[in-house]
Amino acid sequence: MLLAVLVYGGFVAWTGYHTLARALHAFQWWTFGAALGLSSLNYVLRFLKWEYYLSKLGIRAVPKFDSFLIFLSGFVLTVTPGKIGEVFKSAVLQATYGVDSAKTAPIVLAERLTDVVAIVVLLIVGSLGFEGGLPWALAGALAVGAGLLLLVWPPPLLYLIAKLRTKDGALGRLAPKLETAHVSLRVVAHPAALLIPSAISLVGWGCEGYALALLLRGFGEPTAIPLAVFFYSTATLAGALVPVPGGLGVAEGIMQSQLIGMGGVSHAAATGSMLLIRFATLWWAVIVGFVALALLKRRHPSLLRTQGQAVTPGPA
Repeated sequence: MLLAVLVYGGFVAWTGYHTLARALHAFQWWTFGAALGLSSLNYVLRFLKWEYYLSKLGIRAVPKFDSFLIFLSGFVLTVTPGKIGEVFKSAVLQATYGVDSAKTAPIVLAERLTDVVAIVVLLIVGSLGFEGGLPWALAGALAVGAGLLLLVWPPPLLYLIAKLRTKDGALGRLAPKLETAHVSLRVVAHPAALLIPSAISLVGWGCEGYALALLLRGFGEPTAIPLAVFFYSTATLAGALVPVPGGLGVAEGIMQSQLIGMGGVSHAAATGSMLLIRFATLWWAVIVGFVALALLKRRHPSLLRTQGQAVTPGPA
């Protein structure tokens, strides 16, 4: 969060505080509300992916409302490189319903893989109308290919598990968990299991790209929807590939530069739209995650107890 303050403050200073303030004064704020709604719709769609993967792993006894809150609770750590911190929801699921977190943690990897698949499709569609988009689409395709290769070629992970089995202490105890995770990963990330979640991701990320187009319209900068979706997808992909928390600085910089250089958007509108779309997606998710975690804590008072207090899991 401190990094975000520094990054966003830098963009405001570069644009000019008074210039940005004038742009925000004339901004149509209903478009920001619509952007929040579209982001929230994406969260619901992503929950459907979570339920799909739980079903694939044979986990069906978790009540849907609790499952929804558990899924959203993972958003508290969404500001991590590649959103990998969302594996927190697996720990919450174990604490509330006794489901082994090693079994469900690979869902996060499958989610990220299907997200990249959807973003690559959006990039390819968006790059058809102008030059400069194809390299980003190829970079995303290579990332997807590398991910699939690691999943369908298990010897490296199996070798690591075999080595850990020979160790004592914490390293030795890690081997069974990795073995469980490997079995789940082969299920949720099998090519046949990626089709439906990737289609859901395509709609969800398309909604957030459309939200950027709405924000630009709110600043009086009507931009073609495919172009706005391309800009958003490019920035998202770059932020995911570079190992910085939430893609901070990377996603924002690429989005703003593309809006100005390729979209012909004014500096103030580009900075304002970039900041608002990040608030409506990345930081709105964090707020939603904390609210969901608070509600879940009320339903399961033993959740996240500290100082050695026992956690009593619910029905598995």
